[in-house]
Amino acid sequence: MFETLLTYIKRHSESSLSDEDIMLIKKSFLFKSLKKKELFLEQGKVCQYTGFIIKGATRQFSIDASGIEHVIQLSIENWWSVDRESFLMKAPSVYNIEAWEDTDLLVLSLENLERIHSIPAIKEMFWQMNQSNFIASQKRLNYSISLPALERYEEFLKHYPEFVQRFPQHTIASYLGISKETLSRVRNKYVHK
Repeated sequence: MFETLLTYIKRHSESSLSDEDIMLIKKSFLFKSLKKKELFLEQGKVCQYTGFIIKGATRQFSIDASGIEHVIQLSIENWWSVDRESFLMKAPSVYNIEAWEDTDLLVLSLENLERIHSIPAIKEMFWQMNQSNFIASQKRLNYSISLPALERYEEFLKHYPEFVQRFPQHTIASYLGISKETLSRVRNKYVHK
């Protein structure tokens, strides 16, 4: 179970991990298993953990005053699932994070994150993750305000082809900021291109 996480850390850092580093990492993470549809985070609660997905998938979403869901993040194996603002600021979350499939995670509290953050490989990994997350968020924002639905869908397929197999169309439509009817039309155009 920890091998997946350790491989991820090594892939996203240049520093090596000592045996002591590995022991501290293993002591700092807890295993958590979620059943499909079980919440990892409930809107209005403080996000207590960041979770590294070993197996399964999650979706992060908010629900507006009209009861409409707005998906802001989809995550699968080797991704992290967290509401960063709530986790770091200890503020109530405006999001839910739900297991879309039966999901196994290694979870890390803020206190334990601060404990392992002195490990150079961990510091480098989180720096790289933050940079990648910022770039992806910036691209997604740009796509949502400047690209028509078909091009948004094409970008989604190019960057996250495995998501189409794992998440239903209405979830993908919400993530793209379009209606499921629009996504259906877009998919038909895409197939006949």
